[in-house]
Amino acid sequence: MYNINLNQVREIVSDIVNRTAVENVAFVGCGASKSELYPAKYFLANASKKLRVTHYTANEFNYDTPDWLGETTVVISASLGGSTPETVEANAVAKAAGATVISVTHAAGSALTTDADYSIIHGFEENYAAKLEKMGYVMALALELLQQTEGYEKYDKMVDGFDKIFELAENSAQAAKKAAREFAQAYKDAPVIYVMSSGASMEVAYSTSICLMMEMQWINSGSFHSGEFFHGPFEITDRDVPFVLLMNDGKTRGIDSRALTFLERFQALTTVVDAKDYGLSSVISSDVATYFNPLLHTAVFRVYAEELSYVRQHPLTKRRYMWKLEY
Repeated sequence: MYNINLNQVREIVSDIVNRTAVENVAFVGCGASKSELYPAKYFLANASKKLRVTHYTANEFNYDTPDWLGETTVVISASLGGSTPETVEANAVAKAAGATVISVTHAAGSALTTDADYSIIHGFEENYAAKLEKMGYVMALALELLQQTEGYEKYDKMVDGFDKIFELAENSAQAAKKAAREFAQAYKDAPVIYVMSSGASMEVAYSTSICLMMEMQWINSGSFHSGEFFHGPFEITDRDVPFVLLMNDGKTRGIDSRALTFLERFQALTTVVDAKDYGLSSVISSDVATYFNPLLHTAVFRVYAEELSYVRQHPLTKRRYMWKLEY
């Protein structure tokens, strides 16, 4: 049904490793794009035995540039429109230091591609699966960097996962509309919405909070790791306090389950988007399914955000400051 161009990714990585020794991989972006880089960072940091793997918000990379940045570093940057100033500058910083820069963007010929050695142009508008292309391409780059630098015994299972995840995510998003409408009615007047997850989906919770809730709906929100819930945030749990839990189907599921048990104990207003309900590990090998949770969560919760915007009569494109002020 739908997939990204894995051959393009293989060719880019092959060209890089044939001309330089790769020791460091840095993922750099802002906002939603930063969060969409995180699943690749999570995967590569967990699976690699040799590579230094880091994840930056772009301006921190610019202001506190790591000492190891140089010819043995691959910087992977992302920006949907390709014009995020901080990320464009990060490309220039990386290029000046001698690093190899790969940029992933929806906008061919955008400023983000100027200092990039390689550019991948992804889709977005066509459907929910297309909205996952950025995240998918970056994950594929991480997989190929691992395979071509040190090898990865689960490589074929990851490739098979890429062959299946986009169709599963699209079908799951379409199937989620009834539950999303119920969520919208229950949360439309919520003064604050807390979002949590774990594992590779941690920054899906983060972007849900800062982008879908705060930026696009002007709803106060906070996000935290499900494992950190019991080290501070659980103190605000009470009857009808609004929470969203993006529950993983994979290695960190037990962490999410523990948080859910506590929320239910005190009758918090809880919405669970459970990747297991959509059959993630029944479609993708359980050996690697944990890394594909973020794609499924992103697709499904996009529907929830859309339904919330309809009932609140607040389009996801509405802004107060972004695109309107100099800042």
